[in-house]
Amino acid sequence: MCVFGISYASPYFLAKAWNIVSPCRHLYVPVWVSSRWKHTKSQQYKAVIFEMGGVLIPSPATLAAEWEFRNSLQAGWLWKTILSGEKRVAWDRCMLGELTFEEFAAVVSKEKQNSNIIKPYLQAMTSQLKYQIPAMREAIQCIRAEGLKTAILTNNFWFKDQSFLPVEKVDFDVIIESCREGIKKPNPEIYKLCLEHLKVHPTESIYLDDSGQNLEPAAQLGMITIKVGDTNTAIQKLESLLRFPLHGYVYGTQAVRKDTDIPTNRLKEYLQTTLGLSSGEPLTLREFSHGQSNFTYHMWSGDQQLVLRKKPPGKLLQSAHAMEKEYRVMKALGSMGVPVPKTLAICEDPSVLGTSFYLMEYCPGRIFKDPTLPGQPACQRTEIYSAMNHALCQIHQVDIHAAGLDDYGKSGNYIQRQVHTWTKQYRASETHNIQAMEQLIKWLPENLPTQEKTTIVHGDFRLDNLIFHPEKPEVLAILDWELSTLGDPICDVACSCLAHYLPPDFPILKGLNNCDLTELGIPSDLEYLTLYCDNMGMNPVENWNFYMAFTFFRVAAILQGIYKRSLQGQASSTKAETAGKLAENTADLSWMFAIREGFRKFKSIPTRNPNSPVRKYSTWNSPRSSATNLLYTFSPNNHCRHLVSVPKGHLIVSPEGLSPRIQELYHQLTMFMDKHIYPLEAELTDYQRDKNRWIPNPRMEKLKSEAKANGLWNLFLPLKTDPEIKYGAGLTNLEYAHLCEVMGRSLHAPEAFNCSAPDTGNMEILLKYGTEAQKEQWLLPLLEGKIRSCFAMTEPQVASSDATNIKASIVEVGDSFILNGHKWWTSGAMDPRCKLCVFMGKTDPQAHRHRQQSMILVSMDTPGITVVRPLSVFGIEDPPGGHGELTFENVRVPKQNILLGPGRGFEIAQGRLGPGRIHHCMRLIGYADRALQLMKDRVKTRVAFGRPLAEQGSIMADIANSRIEIEQARLLVLKAAHLMDTVSDKEVASEISMIKLVAPSMALHVIDRAIQAFGAAGLSNDYPLAQFFGWARALRLADGPDEVHRAVIAKLELKR
Repeated sequence: MCVFGISYASPYFLAKAWNIVSPCRHLYVPVWVSSRWKHTKSQQYKAVIFEMGGVLIPSPATLAAEWEFRNSLQAGWLWKTILSGEKRVAWDRCMLGELTFEEFAAVVSKEKQNSNIIKPYLQAMTSQLKYQIPAMREAIQCIRAEGLKTAILTNNFWFKDQSFLPVEKVDFDVIIESCREGIKKPNPEIYKLCLEHLKVHPTESIYLDDSGQNLEPAAQLGMITIKVGDTNTAIQKLESLLRFPLHGYVYGTQAVRKDTDIPTNRLKEYLQTTLGLSSGEPLTLREFSHGQSNFTYHMWSGDQQLVLRKKPPGKLLQSAHAMEKEYRVMKALGSMGVPVPKTLAICEDPSVLGTSFYLMEYCPGRIFKDPTLPGQPACQRTEIYSAMNHALCQIHQVDIHAAGLDDYGKSGNYIQRQVHTWTKQYRASETHNIQAMEQLIKWLPENLPTQEKTTIVHGDFRLDNLIFHPEKPEVLAILDWELSTLGDPICDVACSCLAHYLPPDFPILKGLNNCDLTELGIPSDLEYLTLYCDNMGMNPVENWNFYMAFTFFRVAAILQGIYKRSLQGQASSTKAETAGKLAENTADLSWMFAIREGFRKFKSIPTRNPNSPVRKYSTWNSPRSSATNLLYTFSPNNHCRHLVSVPKGHLIVSPEGLSPRIQELYHQLTMFMDKHIYPLEAELTDYQRDKNRWIPNPRMEKLKSEAKANGLWNLFLPLKTDPEIKYGAGLTNLEYAHLCEVMGRSLHAPEAFNCSAPDTGNMEILLKYGTEAQKEQWLLPLLEGKIRSCFAMTEPQVASSDATNIKASIVEVGDSFILNGHKWWTSGAMDPRCKLCVFMGKTDPQAHRHRQQSMILVSMDTPGITVVRPLSVFGIEDPPGGHGELTFENVRVPKQNILLGPGRGFEIAQGRLGPGRIHHCMRLIGYADRALQLMKDRVKTRVAFGRPLAEQGSIMADIANSRIEIEQARLLVLKAAHLMDTVSDKEVASEISMIKLVAPSMALHVIDRAIQAFGAAGLSNDYPLAQFFGWARALRLADGPDEVHRAVIAKLELKR
């Protein structure tokens, strides 16, 4: 089982498979060496859906039959009894999530007559069925290896505060459980829900269940169904549909593709002759799925596991794919104590398999796919990278003569020859002009190192090309010697550090860019280089940037070669074309290092005047060299990615730039929205018009429990305010901004995560300005979601856009303050759970105009508070919190409830509004982005005047303008969030006002275009557009009208 991205290694060459697990082998492996399965990617199926009980885990009915036999009961008695009378209703409620399994068992126990038999059986159900059927797990792994989606669709129950799900959740893209969804099979809606989440058509899916009753509605929808009685028979039926084997799984492999198939009969003869393998043993053959160069296969015969590396067929570049070279160097280095796989035999006779190949032993251990080493403590990460460094030194310390490798390559001028070789390789595979490659081809020969040492060099030394001991930080085998030769060892060190400058989602090799290496315990590239120099007893390397430039130049040439072969149909990976297209971007990265090296060599070109001032309002909060300009690349899905390491504290413009922890949080949030929020939107909206709308919606409360259980709770509190991460999630304003946009895609989402106004602002007030007693009384219950709050500032008699106008009074009388005033638009006041009001009034009308106001905490059950009525926004009452009109008549509040002291209210209000405005603006961007998505979906499916709306010029212009405006607004809001994290609140005042002007107006324009594209439907409650529009318009007034913000911007601008 894979644990946190680290797994136990399959065969040797999972350097190209990236991540290894211990193979789960079925007891009866057939001989998958015939032409029975000519695997093709053209199969019609895209997903396989499994029931849990009786398919993935043993059937409760089977356990019941054993129980009945042991207790001399009539067959079928147990479940007939369980599902009789009141118990049947209780069981249905249990499946729908209305009762837990424990509560159902309690109902059964009420009947004393049979409870002594049924209750132990129910206990056995949850203890004896907690394992997955191995053969079915292996089948699922084989299915996923071929790129198909997998899902669980099951009638299930809550047990011990979680659903009863004794399976490996990582094996499934979608899990649909009746107890979570509130509907159960055979209701067709739950099947449709599963298909919707999988994003597949019914005819593209196969469904396995042990119940004919549950299979019938699936078949009626068009799904292909398999009734599971015997597991082996069901797997065979599934194989016949999928047309690939579902046994013999090894992580990182797939069924041998048609275009990479090999003559297995001749292979068996060769193995028998050369290695003495028994002719009676079946042979399982699978292909590693990630190799970009040579074809690599895993073979399993009896208890022996081997790896076969084979040269691709067809015309190849000269000196590429040298099987003989790989075999020779591994055999030689193995004899010198270097950790390499044990080689067994090499065959250069093309009549056997068509091209030359060699065989190695399987090497169990760990291969780390992710260079961040997730799941490992920081100290282990440090030791793993140290072991990697030590293994590299072992290679470079080999006595070439003693190893018999004097003629393995030419001595001296290695980089010059390599530049010449890779230039030739690039020219031979060139498909279009890459400007950076042309510059490098000229620059590299002119800047070669003046001195070089000659050792064995690996040529592709990376973390994922190493197999580590299963438990210790020790390298057991170094893989992939195709590019090895005699040369400059620093090139290997540079190759080791490729990941430091690549993003985490780089298609070929995961990167470390933007990761906090110190926190992770991973050495930086310069620290890794220093460790290497210390281990080798050599002086520091001054021209490090040259070696990095050369290394990325070589990678770019390799990627271009892969791309060219993909066009010719010779590359060994189906993702080769995608990988090859990255050549241009990698060349740009190489050229950046060339620029850095130029600055090092020519110090007369200054990177910046050290005495020049740094504008604090810029996107970056630290000085940077012109040589470290941010480079971008575009992945196949057209999302922008950072390729170059950038200073700490930089502006993160897309979720991909977030740290791994925050990216995972972002992913969890997105998944939660998809699974829980969007499907319930219509129901939640309908409830707001129901007669019980002022009573909190039970559905929303359930969503809150789910969010809290998933760690998606109180994400809004900024790290700057909560540096010890005592109350919140430890996010910066910038990090939360990305998550806040996701929440903004649904009007109901913020409350589900306890991230909705006005509670967020009130909680931040309490955290920043409250006493410990005030925090204990109000902040903690708010954080736990036990109570709600409101903020009373706006007044009907005055222009409240000028906070100094407010008339409400706070008068000190003895040990209390007496409050009098008339407030409206007090958001949240209508909620029956609202226990706290943050009240703003004047304590000293004669003081300076900004020192007259104070804020005080008022319990909503204090005598003298009257809720006059709910107010509506364009007819929307927004229950249950609403927006209340309140009167305060001689409300007596203890003096200790004052916040920060008398006269500090205006100061607190300004501190409250900064983060709140960012939250509003990022949610507005979420509104707009979702509106645009809905618009695009709509115009693709509607036809007017003889052609789709999507082809109408005015519609296309609206879509383009909307996307442009969204991107502009997002960048401005993210900049403001970044400055909130890095400068004082006063210094970011202009940007805060800018976003408050820009975001609502942008959202109004985008949403209005979407409504226009929808026609009358856009005005209805069938879609969220009308409500989006209403709240976007309201936010041109909330937290200050546009006119006030324009005045603030102008005044600050005139002072600069």
